[in-house]
Amino acid sequence: MKKIISVVTLLTLLFTALAAQTKDAVVLYHNGKYKEAIQVCEDELKGNPNRIESYVVMCWALVENKQYAEAEQRAAQGLTISPYEPRLIEIFGEAKYYLGKNDQALEEFQKYVANVNESAGRFGKAYYFMGEIYIRQARYQHADIALSNAVKAEPMLDNWWVRLGYAREMAGNYYEAMAAYDEALRLNSSSIDASQGRVRISAKLN
Repeated sequence: MKKIISVVTLLTLLFTALAAQTKDAVVLYHNGKYKEAIQVCEDELKGNPNRIESYVVMCWALVENKQYAEAEQRAAQGLTISPYEPRLIEIFGEAKYYLGKNDQALEEFQKYVANVNESAGRFGKAYYFMGEIYIRQARYQHADIALSNAVKAEPMLDNWWVRLGYAREMAGNYYEAMAAYDEALRLNSSSIDASQGRVRISAKLN
């Protein structure tokens, strides 16, 4: 009986330690200590190479630390273990976006938004990146749709409204562009990009 109890206790302590490590990595990430978060996740994966939470947090930290190629590689490794993990799919798309792999990134973002609900943590962000890719590709109507979904999900980000205004402006939808620039200025009256966009639109409408 003592032996059984000791094994149970040992397992409990082990799971508690693993949970604490994961929490530490997340805390480090949210505190902007990306290198430290990456190292904690690396240590976790040495103990358990199939630990998806470690892959997720590590890839978030790698992207924030601008280690895009490594983030792409590690996300790909994580997806071989859990191919349908939405957080890995989304961060895989971000890594590819920053590496300029537009079509591949777009595919990952589309996969992500198709498999999560609107309350998912990076739902709006995925649509924002999709909009930026469409702008890169001069597909401005598509960018309008994607960025409209982005600001619907997270309406308080003035820069996203600026980019929506730009997409609409480039598509020739001037009144809608003006509305987006106005909303950006409502959120941030010192936005230079929104002010300049509004001036350009006013000149075209007059």
